[in-house]
Amino acid sequence: MLDRRSAVVGWLLLLPAALLLLAFTHYPAVATLWHSLFSTARPNRPARWIGIDNYRALADDPVFWTSLFNNAWYALGTIVPAIALSIVMALWVDRKLAGRALLRLAYFTPTVLPMIAVANIWLFFYTPDYGLLDQIRSLVGGAAHNWLGSRETVLGAVMVVAVWKEAGFFMIFYLAALQQQSPELREAAALEGCGRWQFFWRVTFPLLMPTTLFVLVNAVINAFRLIDHIVVMTRGGPDNASSLLLFHIYETGFKFWDAGYAAALTAVLLAVLALLALLQFGLLERRTHYQ
Repeated sequence: MLDRRSAVVGWLLLLPAALLLLAFTHYPAVATLWHSLFSTARPNRPARWIGIDNYRALADDPVFWTSLFNNAWYALGTIVPAIALSIVMALWVDRKLAGRALLRLAYFTPTVLPMIAVANIWLFFYTPDYGLLDQIRSLVGGAAHNWLGSRETVLGAVMVVAVWKEAGFFMIFYLAALQQQSPELREAAALEGCGRWQFFWRVTFPLLMPTTLFVLVNAVINAFRLIDHIVVMTRGGPDNASSLLLFHIYETGFKFWDAGYAAALTAVLLAVLALLALLQFGLLERRTHYQ
């Protein structure tokens, strides 16, 4: 009787969170899949069942493939550098340094800034002739360059903005994990003649794997979710060179008002994120040490 009552109490405690998850996560996902099988309703033409026609159109859409390819490079160019930089920063501010609190604050400051504000700051850096980067280039005799107007540099330029914004946020989690590690581990390693790099690679980093898994999941989501700086800085240009998948969905749904096709694009994005999540947990869970 007591076990049944405990089970009922447990489910009642979970019920509010479960209802919110169902209402704002699972139901929208299922509704998106359903709407992707219909055409877009027009004033004089209701939506009608078209099956997988939206997905056939998607396969022949060059902008979709460009956005997906850009997003793959964007994810690779932001996730790995942001995580690596956050680990380096966490190791640095975990040491006994003069002004350590100010250094931590400086690293974390970009995180609290809205992405739109960050994008406007970096617009000043990238402005041709007058921007900070071109001013520095002019000091060494370099010519002015349109960083956001060139197909060769625009995607890399927005990657830098994302890494600058996210590395400080990830650093907080790594710093908390480092402070949970026992100092006795370092002392024992020193007695065994273990070097600094060997200690990090053999001891510190394996113990950071739970944090790395958490950070990696968030970094992957952010790589496909954050488009504020794209909207402010490039609007996907030039010639879709900086268009990401979510930006393409935004334009399709709210600029061209093609809700059915936007739903199909969203379904593809959900499938990509689900596949990446399965790969992350499948590959990293076995290498994760929780104690």
